[in-house]
Amino acid sequence: MTTQATTSGGGLVPLPVPVVLVDDHHLFRTGVRASLDDRVTVVGEAFDVDSAVAKVHEHRPPVVLLDVHLPGGNGGGGAEVVQRCTDLLAEGVRFLALSVSDAAEDVVSVIRAGARGYVTKNIAPSELSSAVVQVAGGDAVFSPRLAGFVLDAFGASANDIAVADDELDRLSKREQEVMRLIARGYSYREVASELFISIKTVETHVSAVLRKLQLSSRYELTRWAVARRLL
Repeated sequence: MTTQATTSGGGLVPLPVPVVLVDDHHLFRTGVRASLDDRVTVVGEAFDVDSAVAKVHEHRPPVVLLDVHLPGGNGGGGAEVVQRCTDLLAEGVRFLALSVSDAAEDVVSVIRAGARGYVTKNIAPSELSSAVVQVAGGDAVFSPRLAGFVLDAFGASANDIAVADDELDRLSKREQEVMRLIARGYSYREVASELFISIKTVETHVSAVLRKLQLSSRYELTRWAVARRLL
């Protein structure tokens, strides 16, 4: 019987999630492999752009854990890997950047290329496994303070910003608080802890937010929020 996990967006993900791990440091790859829990299984590893593209095409995993700064290829690093695997995005292959860098240009470049999230290497092991599961289920995942950097990746038109107030008026004060935290990549449990409410109450608020804003997922909510400079 296949074990499944429920993502924050309500999707079901078969466990363990197969991943390809891409980083140019062997010791780091070894550490990540050892720290991932039984919700995740590493099916392949790569150390540069060209080997990463080959491994991702070989395994077609639900998630690729991808360092941003990689040697090889045309010098584009992790963003180049995503771009050269564009043909696999429609098959459900998703990229989660895992980097020591928290520089805006690094976040923006890999998200522009098509990655579904970005977390830094100081993330706790259990949180990294959770991030993999969330991305496998279609959610966008960001280390909280990095979420605002995707503004440049998605852009924001004057019209989008102008209607932000009207759209926010549809949400209660509490729904706006929940919306901002969810859009920044917080888990339901983290939102509940931050706002001193139950996880079930968080779920209720998220459902209301998505319904009122006519959105279908956390990923769309993040795009909606950053485009209106709400994070």
